[in-house]
Amino acid sequence: MVDFSMPAGALVTEHDRPADPAATVLGSVDVRRGAVGDIAGSSAGAILTTHPGDDSVALLNGRTLAVEAIIAVPGEPVAIATHGNRAYVSTSSWTHKDEVTVIDTVARRVLARYPLADSITALAVSPDGQRVFAGRTGDGSIAVSVIDTVAERARSIEVATGAGIGIDALAVAADGRRLHIATTDARGSAVLTVDVETGLVESAASIGAPIRDLAVADGTAYVLTSDRTRGGVVHIVELSTGRIAGIVELGGAPTQLAMGADKSRVYVVDYDQVLVVCTLSLRVVNTIVVDGRPSCVSVNAQSGRCYVADYDGRVTAFGVDTTAPLTYSEFVASNALVSDIRDLEPVTA
Repeated sequence: MVDFSMPAGALVTEHDRPADPAATVLGSVDVRRGAVGDIAGSSAGAILTTHPGDDSVALLNGRTLAVEAIIAVPGEPVAIATHGNRAYVSTSSWTHKDEVTVIDTVARRVLARYPLADSITALAVSPDGQRVFAGRTGDGSIAVSVIDTVAERARSIEVATGAGIGIDALAVAADGRRLHIATTDARGSAVLTVDVETGLVESAASIGAPIRDLAVADGTAYVLTSDRTRGGVVHIVELSTGRIAGIVELGGAPTQLAMGADKSRVYVVDYDQVLVVCTLSLRVVNTIVVDGRPSCVSVNAQSGRCYVADYDGRVTAFGVDTTAPLTYSEFVASNALVSDIRDLEPVTA
């Protein structure tokens, strides 16, 4: 069970941050393609980085950090998600609609492109790789495109409407049946849970401050928020009840988080560092510093390595400690809210 003994609202100070002895620098490389927008690892051990200023995706050897390929994409690449030998990249340009570009990481080429309505603000892939979810933010509405990677078709789930509403992050449950959507509007923020098959919104957990990122581990959501008043906070949410069961106050101005391979650590990208949060004790156990300002982080489940990319275009690899996996409560659905589904067509590259 997760230990929520830490008082809610307690500030984690530098004095409260015991060293995590296993964060060891293994190497660093300058990709030389400008700032890194997002980073992800493949099952084969490769690391992929998006470079919005260069309209390209770089493929790195996860062990040596050698840059093995630069793949041009149709527009500025932002978010990236992977499964098997496929990478899915959201791209945006003045001449095209926002698209999800499919890359074969073995052949190192673009396989297909899916033009979508509105702005793509988040990506996620189902555990079996058969569905890709693209969060779309329109004018006063949000939706999720569900791309069937087998049938090569897409449908759209209309999620919600509201003034200034947007999708901040997506996370897929381990069984692939439910999609968790982090959303913020003029009234505040929430994590919505959608049944993937029916498109129905089953529940909503109110958070409050603007959401920056989201990770889910077996029925528990780790929701990163940040605002000027409070700074960064990680909210631990029981998805079955919508209850905030604990918080970790970080301060600073964090922008992204990633779940560790064994779910014992969450890695939070702050303004000039990466904070390592223990999910057992809900305490910051380490601070990882790189030469440049970090932009994103990824953890490889096979190797146990943590990769930190920065706005200078560098990627640094760290060896990180792991513990036994945790046990979390199971998800229980609640009431449906709103949904509408329609078909979309892919464009083959």
